[in-house]
Amino acid sequence: MTLISAPSFLAFLVASLLLAIAPGPGVMYLLTRTLSLGRAAGLASVGGVATGNLANAALASLGLAALMAASATAFTIVKYVGAAYLVFLGVQTLRAKPEAPGARGAAGAEGMVARVAPATARIFRDGFLVALLNPKTALFFAALLPQFIVPGTAPLPQTLFLGLVFVAVAVCTDTLYVCAAAAFAQQLKRHARVRGVGRYLAAATFMGLAAYAAFANPRVAR
Repeated sequence: MTLISAPSFLAFLVASLLLAIAPGPGVMYLLTRTLSLGRAAGLASVGGVATGNLANAALASLGLAALMAASATAFTIVKYVGAAYLVFLGVQTLRAKPEAPGARGAAGAEGMVARVAPATARIFRDGFLVALLNPKTALFFAALLPQFIVPGTAPLPQTLFLGLVFVAVAVCTDTLYVCAAAAFAQQLKRHARVRGVGRYLAAATFMGLAAYAAFANPRVAR
């Protein structure tokens, strides 16, 4: 594989940073998870979203994005499946009962570990599915990555590499967002009323993201 020139790679890094740091549906999802469930949940969501985005980058490299762009039916099906899953997350958030003060301290260490592990895995899965079921992300990769590959060489290894780089950049910016939101959430958690309002705000955000996924311009990815 011919290596990408240094100027082209630098341009790609700058473009990736600007696109990743711009607030969008993905960032809003991570902020919602962090503010409602805490920093650990936010970081687990970052891992899930990153894995889903990486899968989309791989699918775009293999030509699935081109198929979805050409087939309105395929794009519509995946788009509405993703929107329906976001609605499901919103309903689950509304149905969740607020944790009673001191509830965590009443359980032993083993019980806490038993509860946290499945919760973290579920949160990671949610982030993965939200990212994976967003066809706009695959289309975004299909549009962006070819602009930086070396003409006349095998495109697949290059697009996979560039997709990995973009996801790595997004992980860094998303982690910064989560840490900032977690620090802010510590101030909010001191007030019981704010915790109750946060649950409804989180559910409303999921519903809003579902509407965005269903009706937004397909060319907008993050």
